[in-house]
Amino acid sequence: MIKAGIVGSTGYAGEQLVWFLYKHSMVNVEFYSSHNYANKPYNEIYNNYYGYIEDICVDMETAISKLSNINVLFIAMPHGKSFEITEKALSLGVKVIDLGADFRLKSKEVYEEWYGVKHEGEELLGSAVYGLTELNREAIVKCNLLANPGCFPTATILALTPLLKNNLIDSSSIIVDAKSGVSGAGRSANIGSLFTECNESIKAYAVASHRHTPEIEQELSNASKENVMITFTPHLVPMNRGILSTCYGTLKKDVTAEELIALYREFYKRDYFIKILDGLPETRWVRGSNLCHIGIKVDKRTKRVIVVSAIDNLIKGAAGQAVQNMNIMFGLEETTGLEIIAMAP
Repeated sequence: MIKAGIVGSTGYAGEQLVWFLYKHSMVNVEFYSSHNYANKPYNEIYNNYYGYIEDICVDMETAISKLSNINVLFIAMPHGKSFEITEKALSLGVKVIDLGADFRLKSKEVYEEWYGVKHEGEELLGSAVYGLTELNREAIVKCNLLANPGCFPTATILALTPLLKNNLIDSSSIIVDAKSGVSGAGRSANIGSLFTECNESIKAYAVASHRHTPEIEQELSNASKENVMITFTPHLVPMNRGILSTCYGTLKKDVTAEELIALYREFYKRDYFIKILDGLPETRWVRGSNLCHIGIKVDKRTKRVIVVSAIDNLIKGAAGQAVQNMNIMFGLEETTGLEIIAMAP
């Protein structure tokens, strides 16, 4: 059995991770750590675990003292908070899966520019593996420090990589219009994510300044083998969870939607969680699952391709992908504990 610890277990991504690991046939969770709810029973914070998880949440100091008892540490904390415990866990031979942003960007300077905090783990950046599973599987098998991708980047990179790998679009023409449910803002109190502030409204935010932009550009540049810059505009929509990423690019040659669908199906033919649709995706058909649905259309009039992808931001965009990566890191079947079809309605 894999012994796991979870730091940041009471945020939305952390709770979703708890849900998957509790059900996982090959994992025992040794501790649940929380800054805001230390010394409280986990099932009092989330009553859906009443009768299932009676463990008391521990503070960071206690979590650090328990690192020698585990094989893998999941970190689900805000940026800038992972450096110390990551270094200590790795020194003890514990594998680390960080759901936050601290090890996603390969440049310390880019991280500090976009996140506004000092990067205190520069020496670890070279060994960190970007954990977009379908694209980095071979590196994930061998890694000890995994940077789990952001939710917007997951949906967007999966949507655009086949086009860039096959040199089908102008890499300077990419525009991404993405929508997210309110859980993407986290569980902390925030006026902008209150029900009465969000309901019956939709808004763009962090226009030309969203912190996921350099992450998307970094990975798309790796795919295209040239520098990629995008225009990325996220929107907040009044639903609990889900991301819909609509990506536009100018085609370099005439190609039909049917040809692109065939290309995408070939590209992702070994990937259980990627489904290439004949039509266009909706967030409700992936909600509660680790799936990514992708649809493709070609606008012949403008010579542009439109790729739409949908994921659950808390699962394929966070906890589910983290478990998928853990499975690979420990030699398990990639789908273990994740073969869940979205629930409807």
